[in-house]
Amino acid sequence: MIKYFFKVFLLIILSLSICGFAGAEDTTVLSAGISLNSQIPVQLLGSWRVVSKLDETNIVGTFKPLGVDIWNLSKSGNVITLCNPLSGATASVNVEYVNGDVIRFSKVGNYDGQKLSDTVELTLSKDVFTGKNYLILTAPDGTNKKAVYGLKGSKISGMSVTEQ
Repeated sequence: MIKYFFKVFLLIILSLSICGFAGAEDTTVLSAGISLNSQIPVQLLGSWRVVSKLDETNIVGTFKPLGVDIWNLSKSGNVITLCNPLSGATASVNVEYVNGDVIRFSKVGNYDGQKLSDTVELTLSKDVFTGKNYLILTAPDGTNKKAVYGLKGSKISGMSVTEQ
């Protein structure tokens, strides 16, 4: 039987959003370190409940249609780390840009012998965010499986929960 699994990256991605793929036998925990040069709003740091919904894909049945995850986003020096305690995944992400409330970060890594490119773009508004997670899974033969998830995040804990 084919198993689904859902890994949120995000990092900010975000997994680094971590999203599910069919056919996975084991969940791989990722660890990496990437520095950033952007000003991350402190409101983004902390713990988030993130709901993801598959909006589009080029391979039906490969990606999980819905997911709920926890993202813990932290910063140490110039490195942003996303940890998902539900999947056990941890990754440092590359912040591509911060433009007002819009933040884009990405990660490229290996997943089950394939290259996984994971980009999250979100709009932050106090203790909530909305956005998209763009995934591309590239097989060794060069074929791509693509997915776009809609994201909604609600702050669980962190500095901005108590800020006015």
